[in-house]
Amino acid sequence: MVEDDKRISSLVKRGLEAENFTVDVALDGNEGLWLATEGSYDVIVLDIMLPGRNGYQICASLREAGDWTPVLMLTAKDGEFDEVEALDTGADDYLTKPFSFVVLVARIRALLRRSSGRDPVSLEAGDLRLDPAQRRVWRGDMEVGLTARQFDVLEFLMRRQDQVVSKLEVVNGVWEFGFEGDPNIVEVYISRLRTRIDEPFDRRAIETVRGAGYRLRADGG
Repeated sequence: MVEDDKRISSLVKRGLEAENFTVDVALDGNEGLWLATEGSYDVIVLDIMLPGRNGYQICASLREAGDWTPVLMLTAKDGEFDEVEALDTGADDYLTKPFSFVVLVARIRALLRRSSGRDPVSLEAGDLRLDPAQRRVWRGDMEVGLTARQFDVLEFLMRRQDQVVSKLEVVNGVWEFGFEGDPNIVEVYISRLRTRIDEPFDRRAIETVRGAGYRLRADGG
């Protein structure tokens, strides 16, 4: 990851490591290009506005050298011409700040699948199944409709089955970086998820751990 904002790079690094990725971070463009050319990486997450050398220049240099490692541009520049320039210099995808961490992870996994030819992996907890690629959820044979945010919260929990996660961890993992709202918003989404994936099926997959947070049972409740 090449990102000069230390807070963002630290949060993303910790989050990706929790998803079992190994992450190197460069805080300026020159170091980023050096790491990219000296190392072997599956995906490069690349900011555009960087000291030393910008993301466009890094991406163009890699492509000119025949390096086709998937590149995801992560930037505060959200104009359509910025996106066009990013893709024209060889980037494979483009995500603007502020962004949702689960969307970032989904984009990274999509790039990995695209480069390796592998099929997406569904997440399962008992008879509860979630397809990250199609963004669909089932209880047994019955599909359950969720809003985009409900889906993101459920995916976050299902990737951490049997782990206790705090409200703040859910906010940091699902909501956009820089979100300054009340973490208690998580309670609202947990309640709504229960009415969709648990109560109609007489299940209790999502547990409240008093004083600590929430846990999604690996057996699906």
